Amino acid sequence: MNSKQLLVSIVIPMYNEAKTIGTVIERVQTTMKLLGLNYEIIVIDDHSFDDSFVVAKQYSVRLYRLVVHRGKGVGLRVGFAKSKGDILVTIDSDGSHCPEELSQMLYPILNNKADLVIGSRYLCTKNVAAKKLNIFGVKLFNLIIHMFIGVHVTDSQSGYRVMRREVLEIQHLKSCGYEIETEMLVKTVKSRFRVLEVPISFKQRTYGSSGVDYVHDGFRIFVSIISAQIRKM
Repeated sequence: MNSKQLLVSIVIPMYNEAKTIGTVIERVQTTMKLLGLNYEIIVIDDHSFDDSFVVAKQYSVRLYRLVVHRGKGVGLRVGFAKSKGDILVTIDSDGSHCPEELSQMLYPILNNKADLVIGSRYLCTKNVAAKKLNIFGVKLFNLIIHMFIGVHVTDSQSGYRVMRREVLEIQHLKSCGYEIETEMLVKTVKSRFRVLEVPISFKQRTYGSSGVDYVHDGFRIFVSIISAQIRKM
C-alpha cells in the first residue's frame, strides 16, 4: 500500500460529548499530521441535547447531525456512507481512546498484516480502567463469539478500530446500537478477512454517563452474533 496516495477516514460517532469532542478532534488532527497521511474526520452527532454539535462545528471536520436520536450503530453507518477513505477508523468521542495510538492501529493495515484491526483494552499490560460489569460482559461475548465463529478475541466490543474499505463494503450493516461492533466482527470473519488485535490504553470517563444499557444492549449484542452468523452477507 502506498501510504502517500491513501485517504484515511476517521469516523467519530457523538452523543452528548460537548466536554470531550473538541479535544478528541484536536488530538486526532495532530496525530494524523505527524503521521503524514491524507485524512478526513467525519463526526456524526446523534441528535445531542448538549452543545456537542456547536463545539464540533468549530473544527475542520465533516459534520452531520441526525434529525432524531438513533443510536451508535446508525451514527457509524451514516459516517461510513459519507466517508471517502481507502482506510476507515472508528474512535469514541468521550476521550476514552487515545488518538496518539493511531500509528500502532494503522501499522498492520498499511503493512498488509491485517484487514481489520481491533484495539484491545485487555492486551494492555497496565490495569484496565473499566467497570467490573463491563469486563465480565465483554468476556462473556468473547466466549460466545469464539463458540459460534471459532475466532478468539479479547475485546470484541471495542469501538477503536481500523479497517480496509473492502471489509466494510461486503458487510451491509444493519445494527442501530452498540451491537454494531459485534456484527462487524462476525461478518469480517465469515468473509475470511484477517482480524488482528493490538493493545491500547483506555481511560474511563470521569463525567457524564455511558449510554450502554447492560441488559438491553447485552441482549441485542447476543442477537447480533446469532443473526450475523446465520444471515447471508
